[in-house]
Amino acid sequence: MSTSSMAVDSHPPAPKLVLDEFIGTALTSTPPELHPFFESFRTLHTRKLWHQLTLKLFEFVDHPLSKPFRVDVFERFVTDFESKMNQLRLVELGVKVSKEIDNPQTHLTFLTSLLTRINKETSPDAYILLYANIAHAKLLYGDLEGTKADMDEAWKILDSVESVENGVNAAYYGVAADYYKAKADYAPYYRNSLLYLACVDPATDMTAEERLGRAHDLGISALLGDTIYNFGELLMHPILDALDGTTYEWIKKLLFTFNEGSIGKFEALAPLLPQEPILQEHYPFLRQKICLMALIESVFKRSADNRTMSFTTIAEETRLPTDEVEHLVMKALSLKLIRGSLDQVDQKAQITWVQPRVLSRQQIGGLAKRLESWVNKLNVVEQRIAPEMLSTA
Repeated sequence: MSTSSMAVDSHPPAPKLVLDEFIGTALTSTPPELHPFFESFRTLHTRKLWHQLTLKLFEFVDHPLSKPFRVDVFERFVTDFESKMNQLRLVELGVKVSKEIDNPQTHLTFLTSLLTRINKETSPDAYILLYANIAHAKLLYGDLEGTKADMDEAWKILDSVESVENGVNAAYYGVAADYYKAKADYAPYYRNSLLYLACVDPATDMTAEERLGRAHDLGISALLGDTIYNFGELLMHPILDALDGTTYEWIKKLLFTFNEGSIGKFEALAPLLPQEPILQEHYPFLRQKICLMALIESVFKRSADNRTMSFTTIAEETRLPTDEVEHLVMKALSLKLIRGSLDQVDQKAQITWVQPRVLSRQQIGGLAKRLESWVNKLNVVEQRIAPEMLSTA
């Protein structure tokens, strides 16, 4: 029985299976620990128990000693009855097996050959899963253009079906996130990475190393994304706990600092930025971003009837020179972080709305105090009009 390194590049049609011959060869060329699998393969294939045979194949592929024999079993045995298998399970099995193929061209040929045998109309989920994995293989081999083309093809189908299994969604969003990471396109990476995490259980589907890497990359993309000013979904996600007790823990603190719009805390953490050269390189952008977040926080802390702010007040809140305040407010308006208007003559900004976001405990405490004040005002009004209501009743 051949190993994965002996796979044939051209993937010609497999010869018709002679079951006893295949099993006999396997029993003489594989370790004894694998022999029960091949005996089960013979029995289940003979009895045409395709579902049970599929489950047994997954057990085989997950056995560590099967590693050198997985590609051969798939190409000589599984292809004989693949049309009788659940097509999504077939693709899942094929993807697992393909990871044993080291040669890039052979790897892609294996996957694309399988794709030609999957019916897009009757098994769209299998088609999406396979396309996403082909895209990922191309990404690993440096073909960014081919990756994007396959991602787009997978998305067309994914967007047209009502629902698919989480594993299919995870495959698409996973490769999309990796693609945008390779392109250093922070905002799309951030969105797709969070969507990927929504499709998996990080505790069981990811290693500790993968969780740490994902949390780190999400943190960097949240900070550097030029359209990301609401970190709420990330701050609530347990993936950030992976940073606790590591050399990256300060990144988690920095994320919460931005969410709070605390310039003082930002300046205290700034000496750590050189530990992440890309953050240090983008220091001017980060400085502007924390000023925008400080502006949002300043507006949020004010009551709805007290949101006309002088440029001087904004300068104090954001620690900017007064002559830079107008540009900052215009930037916030253009990013739709706030709504309102500017009075350049009187040097005032009237804010009518501020973008909602997830609040820290301290911010929730401030909101609670404002609600309490509002309730007290309502009680005063009620006490004033109660006698009038009684007299007219």
